Amino acid sequence: MMSSKVSRRQFLSYTLMGVGGFMASAMLMPMVRFAVDPVLQPKGEGEFVPTPQKADDLTETPVRVDFTIKDRKDAWYKSDVSNTAWVYKEGDTIIALSPVCKHLGCTVNWEGDEKHKNEFFCPCHNGRYEKNGKNIPGTPPLGPLDEFTVEVVDGYVHLGKTVPNTLV
Repeated sequence: MMSSKVSRRQFLSYTLMGVGGFMASAMLMPMVRFAVDPVLQPKGEGEFVPTPQKADDLTETPVRVDFTIKDRKDAWYKSDVSNTAWVYKEGDTIIALSPVCKHLGCTVNWEGDEKHKNEFFCPCHNGRYEKNGKNIPGTPPLGPLDEFTVEVVDGYVHLGKTVPNTLV
């Protein structure tokens, strides 16, 4: 009958591998948790942000509305983020367009100068958009301005996330 005794060398080898594996896992687990944690956080994408704009004060002329997203969480950091929208009424519907040009991300203005009446104008590369956000052919933008989802709460305009333009 053969004996299955463990030699001293095998015992030390098993012990060192066990202790080393335990130490390696103790070091790696916090790193893995740190890397994966932002992915597991719930997203607050259905939220609407209040603006100082009263819905009743809107006309058919777009006005610039500045608003702040409070405590926006970006990975591990919380910060307030300032944002802007061009808001106007079309009949009873409130329309809010993103001011970010689809060419290279500059900010568009409403009626930038005398030559650009009744349209959005991007001064960076002379990009032009119609009032509904549609890009004018022959100018640099490759697509229409994005649209914000809109909600009216207690008479004030609240803006949600941007969506592809539904007006064009």
